[in-house]
Amino acid sequence: MAGPETFDEHPSETLRAGKGFVLADVDPDSTPGYTGSKEDGRALLAGMDSTLTELQEKLFAASRFGSRKRVLLILQAMDTAGKGGIVNHVMAAMDPQGVQFKAFKAPTDEEKSYDFLWRIEKEVPAVGMVGVFDRSHYEDVLIHRVHRWASPDEIKRRYVAINEFEARLADSGTTVVKVMLHISAEEQKSRLLARLDDPSKHWKYSTGDLQERAFWEDYMAAYQAAIDATGTPHAPWHVVPANKKWYARIAVQQLLLGAMSGLNLEWPKAEFDVATQRELVVRS
Repeated sequence: MAGPETFDEHPSETLRAGKGFVLADVDPDSTPGYTGSKEDGRALLAGMDSTLTELQEKLFAASRFGSRKRVLLILQAMDTAGKGGIVNHVMAAMDPQGVQFKAFKAPTDEEKSYDFLWRIEKEVPAVGMVGVFDRSHYEDVLIHRVHRWASPDEIKRRYVAINEFEARLADSGTTVVKVMLHISAEEQKSRLLARLDDPSKHWKYSTGDLQERAFWEDYMAAYQAAIDATGTPHAPWHVVPANKKWYARIAVQQLLLGAMSGLNLEWPKAEFDVATQRELVVRS
């Protein structure tokens, strides 16, 4: 039996926001590099779970023997774009003990009294861990630019601070995977209405979502500016069309798999004589 349909080209290439990238040219309804159906995509997602599990365990095991490697997945998106689904479906294959998850909400008064990166740096994953940020330090250049809560000069300062921060992460052994889940305004409208039409999803709805929706074009401009200013060789941006949830999930899974495979992880070598220890166990 043939395996699940795979990508024609790896998403790390097709979805990378390189030089000259234009967000407005990305069709949120498209499935770049993937010609399979929704069912094919679901099969691929499930079929790669074991690979993701093994890579994570290797990463964790290597840290117990001196490895400094770790991974940080940053998810940014407009409301309803599917960040929660990515976390639930893509990360479900991993051992919870090896995952550090943080959903960043509006900063507290204490957090506001420090530089914007203060609360972020405290959540950086430890060695051997896969960290996941649901929103991140990028909120402080997106919403602050849109609502003019910070001056243009301050926004530029924050871009520089972000680049320096992510460079330090890379230097310390952290592989950074930055993802923008890109949905259309029409798709967001449909998803907001779906929440309102389903009593079991009313808890997910916030009147603030509707208020922010009025600034859609400003947010798109803010994302474009952030991508232009903070896409670097050690921490590039990947823009994932997200109108089709199934595609977004397999694309992010592939980006994560690609990043972890690139670490060339190996099982740590035993520091004892395996044959001798086996014989001792047999005799015990």
